[in-house]
Amino acid sequence: MPRLALRFSTQTLLLQLGVVLLVVLLSGTVHAWLVYGRIGTQAENQALTLARTVASDPVIRSQVEAISKESGTPPATVLAAGPIQAAAEAARSRTGALFVVVTDETGLRLAHPDRARLGERVSTDPSDALSGKEVTTRNTGTLGPSAGAKVPVYAPGSAVTVVGEISVGYSMESLGQSLAEDIVPIAFTAAGSLVAGVLASFLLRRRLQRLTLGLEPEEISTLVHDQVAVLQGVDDGVIGISADGRITVFNAAARRLLGMPEASGPPGSPATAGTDGHVLTGTDWERAAVPAQLKALTQPSAHDAEAVEIVAGGRVLVANARKALHRKEDLGWVVMLRDRTELQQLTRQLDAVGTMSAALRAQRHEFANQLHTIAGFMSIGQHGQAKDYLARISATGPLKFPVQQAELLQDPYLQAFVGAKSVEADERGVALRIGPETLVREHVTEPQDVTTVLGNLIDNAVNAAVAGSSMQRWVELELLDEPGPDGGTLHIVVADSGDGLGGVEPERVFVEGFTTAEAADGGTAKAGGQGLGLALVRQLARRRGGDVRVLEPGSPGGPGAVFMATMPKVTGTPDDAPRTEPSAAAEPSAAAERKEGHQ
Repeated sequence: MPRLALRFSTQTLLLQLGVVLLVVLLSGTVHAWLVYGRIGTQAENQALTLARTVASDPVIRSQVEAISKESGTPPATVLAAGPIQAAAEAARSRTGALFVVVTDETGLRLAHPDRARLGERVSTDPSDALSGKEVTTRNTGTLGPSAGAKVPVYAPGSAVTVVGEISVGYSMESLGQSLAEDIVPIAFTAAGSLVAGVLASFLLRRRLQRLTLGLEPEEISTLVHDQVAVLQGVDDGVIGISADGRITVFNAAARRLLGMPEASGPPGSPATAGTDGHVLTGTDWERAAVPAQLKALTQPSAHDAEAVEIVAGGRVLVANARKALHRKEDLGWVVMLRDRTELQQLTRQLDAVGTMSAALRAQRHEFANQLHTIAGFMSIGQHGQAKDYLARISATGPLKFPVQQAELLQDPYLQAFVGAKSVEADERGVALRIGPETLVREHVTEPQDVTTVLGNLIDNAVNAAVAGSSMQRWVELELLDEPGPDGGTLHIVVADSGDGLGGVEPERVFVEGFTTAEAADGGTAKAGGQGLGLALVRQLARRRGGDVRVLEPGSPGGPGAVFMATMPKVTGTPDDAPRTEPSAAAEPSAAAERKEGHQ
């Protein structure tokens, strides 16, 4: 059978239990050893004190000296009945010592608990004590292991002449009994430490499982590699917010889409806030320098997966947030950002291509009809009629769009685009006309950007004219080009017959989320509209070095607001037409002054 691998949390628990048990055993052993050593030292000191007391007894000193002067040692029976044995046994019985032994100057026993051993030489070396030194010992003698002391016995009236020695010892078994009495609190302390360690290990195991969501280290490592690969490899922005409201994930795509600088640390490492205040990983979400619409997506009242469009970093983004759950545990929010700028640009480009295609088809059909008409005049000899017909064609332009003064637009692209917008406006009852100050001599080289800005301004003006109270609904457009060495600048001025901004601050209309419906209602938000047009065109124009601003806020009853856009490097001189110097009428200030005077 295959061996079942223990989970990492179980392995950690067993390792912690082993460490706790080892520490408790080592601590208990060291503590017991120290206590045992302390008790042994106390026994030695006690034995030394008793030996000194016995050695200083005048009877012991005189009797030992007397025996030492004799030529031999008295028999054991005489020693057993003598005063030395009696004094030694009295001291032993009184103090509970294992033995109190008295010897002469040669080491022969004069007193001993076992009377049969009287007159014999001691089992331990008495040379240190017989030389005048006091020593403490731990050894095993005829009565068993003991801790004791040896002191010299001096002759009466002398502190130099050694006539014998006193050996006192306490049984090591009694020391063990004392240790057993002291070991009980040691055992209780060790058991309590072990229980506390086991409990702490279980709590740590539970916390580890909760923090790792029950995942193994290999799974966590795989998740980290997958996270780095996915988050840094996708084009969508991903922002992760933990349950406590802190940013845990902020991938490079999110920083790019929101116009933030790239993080300096390696992928997955905690980043710090830059000097410009941009938010990176680890920052509180509520204080993050991100659009307010993103924060609103993570509010408790927000609907999961509800998408909103925002303008950030010169891009149109679609953002939505989802609640992150794992086994019913709240992990926070995940905010997704997708770039729709390129999609909108592609849509604009396709619209422009469709408009140009329709214009070219209409132009071809119109040219064919005109050529047939001219050919008819020529075939019947009406040369004067043919000449007048050509003059009328030159004055009215090649196409018959419902736009007034279309002949002022010499660029085919602008003719087609403005003509298509005039059809849309005419269907809504709004007359789109070209102002007399219009003069565009160069060709448009950046049709996508021009379409975005011009189309939004015209659409907003048509909406304002439809919502206005004036009986005459119109939108007037003026375009002026200003040649430059790196490309010409196109100035666009758009006015309408609406009721103006209605007291709304001019700069507020460029705030993301503000719609023309709000301006028509005096700043009160209405349903419909995304509030992206003006914010988008201003960012687009400023990204090219230009700007979009309000020249005139307008007034109730009309005329309405006047907007001006400046777009550098969007026009160029045709290769087949020489560049001419701009006239005074081509200056952008002339159109602005005329519009202000017209209002």
